[in-house]
Amino acid sequence: MQRILLSHGGGGRQTQKLVRKLFAKHFANSTLDQFGDSALLDFDSRVTGHGSRVTNLAFTTDSYVVRPLEFPGGNIGKLAVCGTVNDLAVSGAKPLWLSCGFIIEEGFEFDKLERIVVSMAETARKANVSIVCGDTKVVDRGTADGLFINTAGVGRRISKKPLSQNAIQAGDKVLLSGTIADHGIAIMASRKELTLETPIESDCASLNELTNAILEVAPNTRCMRDPTRGGVAAALNEWVENSDTGIAIEEGAIPLNESTRAVCEMLGFDPLTVANEGKLLAVVPGAEAEAALNALKTHPLGKNAAIIGNVTTDNPGKLVMNTSFGTTRIVPLPSGELLPRIC
Repeated sequence: MQRILLSHGGGGRQTQKLVRKLFAKHFANSTLDQFGDSALLDFDSRVTGHGSRVTNLAFTTDSYVVRPLEFPGGNIGKLAVCGTVNDLAVSGAKPLWLSCGFIIEEGFEFDKLERIVVSMAETARKANVSIVCGDTKVVDRGTADGLFINTAGVGRRISKKPLSQNAIQAGDKVLLSGTIADHGIAIMASRKELTLETPIESDCASLNELTNAILEVAPNTRCMRDPTRGGVAAALNEWVENSDTGIAIEEGAIPLNESTRAVCEMLGFDPLTVANEGKLLAVVPGAEAEAALNALKTHPLGKNAAIIGNVTTDNPGKLVMNTSFGTTRIVPLPSGELLPRIC
């Protein structure tokens, strides 16, 4: 690894190697080593100065470099708020506060910037979070692709216990909140100026109401994830990697819009590896799966939710898919250059 490649930012195997062999190696600590969507922080009396009271916080950060900056279903600002809210929510936390940093290229249109800022404000209000601090930098023309945004978020953990991929057990069920690959394909269609009979919109949305609904009826939820870069394939592979369990999913159970399916086939993409920005995966005990599914389906964002698979002792460390043709195939962690600049 002599040079950083675009594939190192794609969310697949190269990203994992970069994170684990460089950043995690030098920044290692017990919190970071959990590799969750958010850091789960316990403040005891040594920090708070209030006796033995413990406050469970979740803390996360993310950066957004999507191109184009405005796309069907959203823009970089909406994406930044939703993405950070979702990282907190799938960690079992109630999102509370966000920070926002703008890196703006010289010559960027003020009207476009205002549209993006207004969208961020509206999205934050809908998610019931506040943007409480921020920063602005302006860089030379040609050095920032128009606009980059960084956000960080703080939330309060509301899950019964910390969510962790290490809690997954054989017999658990895998839930998916709706159709996959819509965001990545909407971005690509917009970027390539494809004319589609049925336009595809990004699924960009805040998921905190969905995660709350799951936790209320499935208090023993093992873990959740919003499958962004690398898609469903990356998220599920990361859950079972180096584990004594595997995950088996049913191809016919995975929700997929026909328009999205058609574009994936036309461009040669596997929908399982395409990014989402408004969907969640959850692993819950088998006894709580139907209640969790029904809770998802009562919300507009979860109307297409489905149980797509289960955790098994077969094929430990592997993600296996039972195909519509009656065959079985291993779904590997995505590798190589996936869709660039999609989140």
